[in-house]
Amino acid sequence: MRNETHEAPTAPQLKPRLGLASAVALNMSQMCGAGPFITIPAMVVVMGGPQACLGWLLGALLALCDGLVWAELGAALPGSGGTYIYLREAFGKRTGALLPFLFVWTAMLFIPLTMATGVMGFVQYLGWFLPHMTALQGNLVGLVLIWITIGLLWRTTRSIGRLGIALWIVMLISTVCLIAASLSHFDVARAFSFPAGAFDLGSSAFWFGLAGSLTIGTYDYLGYNTSAYLAAEIKQPGKVIPASIVLSILGMFVVYFTMQIGVLGVVDWHRMLDPDSMAFSAVASVVLNESWGSTAAGVVTVLILITAAASVFAGLLGGSRVPYEAARDGVFFRAFSQIHPRLGFPTWGLLSMGVLTSLGFAIGRLTSLATLIQLLTTVMILVQSVAQIAALFTLRRKRPEMERPYKMWLYPVPALIALLGWIYIYVSSNKNAPGAYPIQWSLAWLLLGSIAYLCWSRVHNLRARHA
Repeated sequence: MRNETHEAPTAPQLKPRLGLASAVALNMSQMCGAGPFITIPAMVVVMGGPQACLGWLLGALLALCDGLVWAELGAALPGSGGTYIYLREAFGKRTGALLPFLFVWTAMLFIPLTMATGVMGFVQYLGWFLPHMTALQGNLVGLVLIWITIGLLWRTTRSIGRLGIALWIVMLISTVCLIAASLSHFDVARAFSFPAGAFDLGSSAFWFGLAGSLTIGTYDYLGYNTSAYLAAEIKQPGKVIPASIVLSILGMFVVYFTMQIGVLGVVDWHRMLDPDSMAFSAVASVVLNESWGSTAAGVVTVLILITAAASVFAGLLGGSRVPYEAARDGVFFRAFSQIHPRLGFPTWGLLSMGVLTSLGFAIGRLTSLATLIQLLTTVMILVQSVAQIAALFTLRRKRPEMERPYKMWLYPVPALIALLGWIYIYVSSNKNAPGAYPIQWSLAWLLLGSIAYLCWSRVHNLRARHA
């Protein structure tokens, strides 16, 4: 009688299909999106003049320093889920599943909130063509955009990489057109018409305004870590992840800073202070209209709409992978570990991002873009930004033998600069979002997450005992 052995079928796994070009394209598409087109006026309002350019400078510095944290951890611990993996490896034995669970719990909130701002920007610029669009119509347009994006992501990662590059090219064309139009009608005196006391370092208003400007600038740079979230699907992650992060940040700094200066040289910054004006809600379209005419404004506004959609595309792609690794490790809901058997992507992760982004968009429409940015940034800081820097220090100390394809330049200086920057934003958030109480809400969310963890772990342990 012939002996036969039967091997259990191997569960579908994420496959490395994305190279450096795709990684940079996805990072930059997520970083840009509608962000600068809707936050340039917001930056001017917070700082009270052209000194708003400081927000882009300091935001780039914070993003680069924090990006080097992501670069070392992502290269050393490539896997789907990003911060979850780093916290698990650094603190898993000490905190068990609590800290990784809290990160996934928090990421399931701040990633959709970030995507919701992109959807809000899309609806905002659509108002250039539909100035009489009602609030209800805008809400419906935003929800349709979210679920069309989910449909586009319902495919293999290889085709997503190609589509990401195409959307990235559209983003570059729209930003180049805006920069070219602004520089063709640039007025130096208008661009640098600083108000009295613009750089009064002895004024608390300056420092709180700077914190608000830094928060908005940092929000615009968010997305430089998209390739780290997709590390399990990146070819040669030890080289590609660090390179994609640094190149994305430096490239977008040049774009953002040039855009801000160019816009200020065409549109008097006083016009942006009125929240009901087109100079506030669609400043890029105003620049194109006043520089090259209404036809050019219409064409570039279409490109901006595509760019906004591209950022939502890239963000939902990366965000859908966050709960996947945690679920595989048994520290988050089991359903999130499921991979589509044919197309090879996390099905429940993608669907949940669609639902939560829809809810975040609804919250943003009921409040304001600036408030939404403050809330999502404050929620993110404790469990991701600060905790991840602590994870870097911990792994350097506890596991010096770990293979590190990339090591942070000038360690630990960039990590310490990033830590100070995040703390500065956090402690200033209540002042910059009066009445919204971002600090209190962030702490309440962590408390609720801890309670959810206790309930989930009890059920999880009961199931394990009866298995």
